[in-house]
Amino acid sequence: MPNATSRSRRSLPPHFSLLKSFTLADFITLVNAVSGVSSIFACLEYALSGERRYLWIAIGLVPLAALADFMDGRVARRSRRSSSLGGDLDSLADLISFGVAPAALAFVTGMNGGWDWLVLAYFVCCGLSRLARYNVTAERLSDSSGKVSYFEGTPIPTSLVLVLGIAVLAATGRVNERLPLGVLHAGGAFHPLVLTYFLSGSAMISARLRVPKP
Repeated sequence: MPNATSRSRRSLPPHFSLLKSFTLADFITLVNAVSGVSSIFACLEYALSGERRYLWIAIGLVPLAALADFMDGRVARRSRRSSSLGGDLDSLADLISFGVAPAALAFVTGMNGGWDWLVLAYFVCCGLSRLARYNVTAERLSDSSGKVSYFEGTPIPTSLVLVLGIAVLAATGRVNERLPLGVLHAGGAFHPLVLTYFLSGSAMISARLRVPKP
């Protein structure tokens, strides 16, 4: 006669039941996350080795993440298979790819003074806050069809503009000691160029800035 332990083991779900619940859109979202994490790894490799190819890999992986972010929503709508799990998964992937990865790119290309750290941390926290707000307000902002008609604050993937700016700087050799606008010293190094991240983060958390959702 089976004991209580064997019965409890049979009642447990399979080890990989979570993966079985993923839709195609969820796996595309994971491509977004993998691209963002790989971009961060490439930044670290560039910082260690100084080889420019790793910088370009780090830059190139962010647009790939953006493509995956664009596709997962389309696939979910066409297949009519979506869930709250997919929404949270998308937000977490976006934080990595469009929050942490762009901040890492700024850091390894020269915006790494003490005050720069604070601004980049502020940028990531703004992205985190913006995603959390969207998750809890999406239902309130949606219309009768369930579609959200506008974003409160700029969407976090708009940080792709910052990455494209870094790509231009890398292509023209304006990184590290040659960053535009130079460096200021006031109890720590501060590169004025990092204020682009401050402005981007502030736009994300703005409650008055409303961006129509396509």
